[in-house]
Amino acid sequence: MNLHPGKLGWPAFYALQARTCRNPALRAYYQAGCPAAELAIGAAPLLALDVETTGLDAQRDAIVSLGLIPFDLQRIRCSEARYWVVNPQRELPERSVTIHRITHSQIHQAPPFAAIAEELLEALRGRLVVVHYRTIERLFLHKAVRQALGESLSLPMIDTMQLEASLQRRQHPPGWLDRLFGRRPVSVRLADSRRRYNLPTYQAHHALSDALACAELLQAQIAHHYSPHTPLRQLWY
Repeated sequence: MNLHPGKLGWPAFYALQARTCRNPALRAYYQAGCPAAELAIGAAPLLALDVETTGLDAQRDAIVSLGLIPFDLQRIRCSEARYWVVNPQRELPERSVTIHRITHSQIHQAPPFAAIAEELLEALRGRLVVVHYRTIERLFLHKAVRQALGESLSLPMIDTMQLEASLQRRQHPPGWLDRLFGRRPVSVRLADSRRRYNLPTYQAHHALSDALACAELLQAQIAHHYSPHTPLRQLWY
């Protein structure tokens, strides 16, 4: 499962995929290109993305909703936000219904991921994706796109959770007393991270509100700890 380009680098990987992809929608996505690693974050076209799933195991679970919203460091383009509920083609665990508030009847009426895959790729085209905890988004998107289109989607991501974890480790390095007493590191969950920047509380586990929350968090992280001139190579994974 190739989720990262390794030494090739993201722009070169996109160029290679644009030449070799068989699926027209994926080929168009890669042909739109990838920002250069030296591009300043303030000049990058950004898109916050969140996926909600039936569980955390990408082998057994599936996507139930996706939310995305384009933004930059100055503004968030709410009028261009998109939200989909999709049928995971399996029964929803009761815990999933409780967490996401997406019901069985909504799922039964929703399209499968394959029906919205090309629309999703068009929305992502030419933009740098921002998420909170990239492991979930990467694994589930990789699996869903491969099942829908027959080929994989690999893309760079800015992970606000990883950025916050790195910032907190630098600001509050664990001491020997913390290790002795087994004190847990500070939480970098989305809501807890936002509180450190005095950002408002939104409904959790809704794909669109979580995407908005992620976009605002990155804006705050850059404003407080980085600069609009910070190159993408310092931020993406």
